[in-house]
Parts: sequence; C-alpha cells; structure tokens
Amino acid sequence: MRPLSRARTRLLASYALLTSAALLLTACGSGDSTDATDTAAKGKASVARIPTTDVVSDIGKDPASAKLLPTGTTSLTLAVSVGGSPPGTTYLDDGTTLTGEDVDFSLAVAKVLGIRLKTEQASFEAILPALDSGKYDVGASNFGVTDERRRTIDFVTYINDGQGFATREDSKLSKVTDLRQLCGLNVATGAGTTFEATLEENKHLCADAGKKAYRVQTYSEPGAIWSSLQQGRSDIVMSTINGLRYAVAQQTGVKFLNEFHRLDVGFAFKKGSPLAPAFRSAVDKLIADGAYARILKKWGTTGSALTESRISPPELKN
Repeated sequence: MRPLSRARTRLLASYALLTSAALLLTACGSGDSTDATDTAAKGKASVARIPTTDVVSDIGKDPASAKLLPTGTTSLTLAVSVGGSPPGTTYLDDGTTLTGEDVDFSLAVAKVLGIRLKTEQASFEAILPALDSGKYDVGASNFGVTDERRRTIDFVTYINDGQGFATREDSKLSKVTDLRQLCGLNVATGAGTTFEATLEENKHLCADAGKKAYRVQTYSEPGAIWSSLQQGRSDIVMSTINGLRYAVAQQTGVKFLNEFHRLDVGFAFKKGSPLAPAFRSAVDKLIADGAYARILKKWGTTGSALTESRISPPELKN
C-alpha cells in the first residue's frame, strides 16, 4: 500500500472532524441563533455546527388552508430519512430531537394547518414505496420532482435544489457539464436517489463514445459517501446542490464543482392524495408571511426559494 500524501492525511483528519461532529452533534444549544450562512462564513476549518434558530414556533394556523384538509384530519404520519448533516435531516445534541430544513418546513406546514405530526424515520429509498401502501401519509426528505416519480407519487413543491458534483481539491475536474467527463471514474452517490437514476440511465454515453464506463457506487449514509471520496475509493460525489455546498464549507481538501441539473423539491404523497391542496396552500401562506424566507436563511439555502408552491409540476429540463 502506498503511503498517504500530506494532502490526503490532512483530508482524512478533516473527515474525522466532520464525522465526529455528525456523530456527537456538537450544536451550541437551544440559545444559539447561528444560521448556516453565518457558519459557512467562518471558514472551512470550522467543525460542522447545527443551526438552532427557532423559526417555527410563532407560526399561526391559517383557517383557509386548514379547511382544505379532509374532514376530521388532526394528525398525519410523516416519514423522514436522517441524513447525518445539515441542511438535511439530522439530530440536535440531545441525540433524539430531529432538525433540518425538511423538518422545519414540515413543522411549519403543520402549524399552518393546525395538525400534529407523528414523525417516523425510514431509509430514503423506502419512503416513496411506503406512501403507496399507506404506511405514511407524507414524506419529506429532499425528494426531487421527476417525471418518472410523478407517475406514482404526488408532490407539493417547497424549494428548488437539484443535482451537483463535488470532488477532492487535487482533482483535475473543475466543472461537469457532460456525464461523459465521468467515464472511467468511480462516482459515489446516495442509494435510491435521482442521482443514482441519472447515472445509471446515462452509462451508455461512455460506451457510445468508445470510453470505459464510469462506476456508480451507492451508499445509504452520507458519511460513507464522503469517506469513500476522501479515502480515494471514489473520484467524485454526485448529490444535492445544497447538501454539497454545506458539506464542502465544513471541510478542507474538497471542492464544490458545479450545479448540474436543477429540480423542484416537494413533500411526497400517495398518488391522488387529498392532502396535496392543503399542503400547497400552507406553503404559499408561509411564503406570503415571511416564515418561508426565515427557514431558508436559517439553513443557508436562500438560492433555493420558490415564488409559489405547485402540485406535481413537470420535471425541470435545464
């Protein structure tokens, strides 16, 4: 085995810090009003901190939105996938309280509708199929709206995120505009995601160009994705634009490359769910009242703002 270079040693040390932060959840307590924008501005040497600003508790019920719920609806079962680091769903320092952008939006909508949420954890790839079976009423885990998913799932959009790339700083890659640039490389991504689907569907591009296909490496945990990159088992990471930007801001030795494909992100429901109109109305109410902007600011994702919510819009083709 070749000895590690100084750059790789520093990279692994940085990963250890990030992993420790994710596992030990070194948030600064309920009194800390730090948001993700402030944290990122302090530099890559900072240990990942979890924003704890309360942007939900003062949101009131909107009778007009609540009236759109099916009669008798007082509580819903929400499924989330715990991703390990912000702005995705993670834990506060008590090890039990869930937090993250999706959590804040879910709680905010529940406040507008005047309902309770029973939150259950599930793997990302298991949530959408379970909606159809009735196990969960709604899913919220940064689900990108694609035409393929719209065949079986209804969505109520609340942010715009999408697909992007990150890699090690010593990589020669500077921007990925064509998947043929990945030919011959190992690409790490999340299992059951739009990233995996995009990569698998386009593997033929390399063969068509007479090049060696890239290898898709899927993981269920974000920490495993970054470990694979930093230890050299993977050459590049494909994930959410917001998640990549946040992760890169917390680490040395890695860089965000570029946005590849923007997607609307939405709450997920069983096809034909009567809940969708109420959720759309609630999101629009949050946008109008300013609570929406406060949630985005907390998580450093103001570039993902929507002007209005929509039910299952066509996939963005940018």
